[in-house]
Amino acid sequence: MSGPGPTGDGLEAGADGAVDDGHYHLRLYVAGQTAKSLAAMANLRRFCEEHLAGHYDIEVIDLMKNPQLAAGDQILAIPTLVRRLPAPLKRIIGDLSNTEKVLVGLDIRPKVDEL
Repeated sequence: MSGPGPTGDGLEAGADGAVDDGHYHLRLYVAGQTAKSLAAMANLRRFCEEHLAGHYDIEVIDLMKNPQLAAGDQILAIPTLVRRLPAPLKRIIGDLSNTEKVLVGLDIRPKVDEL
């Protein structure tokens, strides 16, 4: 885990933290430590380890601490996951419990054994 990101929140990096063509930069917007926010964080970490191991970093932004950051990614509901890289930018709203919805929303092809 690397040091604090530009927002003051922790930033988790994959393998070497480098951003390359196959690297996903994900930003999760939450509001405090609610059950839905905690579920979204846990579901996202599980999903990334299963489908993007070593090729992702997650930035968690708590809008209770930094409400002004919601405008940058046009956040209207929480929790919201924003895929910053690879382009184009994509958003998923909810607790990320539906793996198929997350795969489609992030444009990730499921592993062959999951079909």
